[in-house]
Amino acid sequence: MSGAERGRLTLLAAAVTVLLAALFALASVVTEDGDDDTVAPTAPTTTTTMAVVTTNSTTLAPTVTDATTTTVPHDGWVDPASSGRPWGTAVDGLLTFRGNPTRTYYGRGPVPTRPEVSWSFPAEGALCSLSTVGADTTEWCGTGWTGQPAVFRYEDRTWVTFGSYDSAVHFLDADTGDRILPDFGVGDIIKGSVTIDPDGYPLLYTGSRDDSYRVLAFDRPDSAVELWSLAADAVSPVLWNNDWDGAGLIIDDYLFEGGENSQLHIVKLNRGYDDQGLVTVDPELVFNAPGWDDELVAAVGSNVSIESSVAISGNTLYFANSGGLVQGWDISGLADGVDPVRVFRYWTGDDVDATVVIDEAGMLYVGVEYERGTGRSQEVGQIIKLDPSRPDDPLVWKRDERPYLDSGVWATPALHRDIVIVPTDEGVILGLDRETGAERWQLKLQGPTWQSPVIVDDVLIQGDCDGILHGFDVSDTSVEPVELWSVSLGGCIESTPAVWDGGIYVGTRAGRFHAIADPS
Repeated sequence: MSGAERGRLTLLAAAVTVLLAALFALASVVTEDGDDDTVAPTAPTTTTTMAVVTTNSTTLAPTVTDATTTTVPHDGWVDPASSGRPWGTAVDGLLTFRGNPTRTYYGRGPVPTRPEVSWSFPAEGALCSLSTVGADTTEWCGTGWTGQPAVFRYEDRTWVTFGSYDSAVHFLDADTGDRILPDFGVGDIIKGSVTIDPDGYPLLYTGSRDDSYRVLAFDRPDSAVELWSLAADAVSPVLWNNDWDGAGLIIDDYLFEGGENSQLHIVKLNRGYDDQGLVTVDPELVFNAPGWDDELVAAVGSNVSIESSVAISGNTLYFANSGGLVQGWDISGLADGVDPVRVFRYWTGDDVDATVVIDEAGMLYVGVEYERGTGRSQEVGQIIKLDPSRPDDPLVWKRDERPYLDSGVWATPALHRDIVIVPTDEGVILGLDRETGAERWQLKLQGPTWQSPVIVDDVLIQGDCDGILHGFDVSDTSVEPVELWSVSLGGCIESTPAVWDGGIYVGTRAGRFHAIADPS
């Protein structure tokens, strides 16, 4: 109901106490949507005042403290106010990298207070395989950047699913670590995070270095089944390589995904069920576009792959690429057959593999690597806040973090209350004021710290490259966090942990995946 409609109803209700006949007369000409064919009551003029908000301790979701303030419904793809909140209500779980379309939801507590490893997978051996790039063949083990598992309820149990460096997707029982389904093998390593369908379809979405982005069904009794795949060379032109690191987003039957072929892809999934009740898809690639332009290639060359995950707020899809280009695409007309158009372009000067994070006001937070040493990257810094509503001058603030070449930021920033938390390559964890970029505090861990921060119940969970997972108290954002606990897992922790209902789930480069919880 709009503010004008509420104003009319208020005046009509007051009229009851004065003259009942007048109420009947007005009611006879007021339509269902509040349009009035007679003299309309004057609408209040103060309903646009911003509400005072506080922040929920486990998310960034604003909590309205002024009971007279009205929340205006959002009719676009993603409500900006959903920043920090779970992804829908159809599936109970943490379903994609950083939890939701704005990449700002970190899981659900309680967070363990005396954490220890409750199970590890596999029980024996390690998650390892060989991968070849050019002439070099290397053994990769465990889970890597970004590597966040999905944790969700399905068929009366909690599942943990993830892709790993043994070139497989794993489907485990969150309580025991036992396999629910056999491992689903692919042709090469999986670096990125899987996505679970947020609308309740038993579908998992994942990419691999083997050229393919896949849709897997996990409702069959004996194994996961590949229903469809998209090859990196299915579109043209392409640049760089055939890997798929980004975690896809699924909204209203559309899949949004960027690839290291440097293209943005949008797929209409056409999900459904067959006569036996098994899930089906009939995908159609409805849009693709290069994530680069001639100006970018002239500045940095052909390494312009999309390793970050796409993020969406309002009607704009955002992503960044290895050429350092942050861009926004208007998808408002997509469902009506209107192709997206680029509406925002900002060049950071260097590689952006971290995912763009979007707050409730539509502001963008971006972590930038320092590899090329360009003048532009020295000018705009390695941690930046952008206001896309000012496309000609979007830089709100910046932070320089380039102590040496090949430094900067690989981790995706995290928003918590009034700060943004950003790990750097050299192992410094920064707490910066969201409004100004001023430093509130910093921590020093063993770098490189590529794991994206996770904050649940005012606890910052951060891994380091000594294989130690730390928990810090960030209830007071103005002071240096106090360490609450630590757990030694072994192997550099590059992957982002998933926190859900008392458990923490994460893999390391030592070749194993762990569940961490309080002693039973």
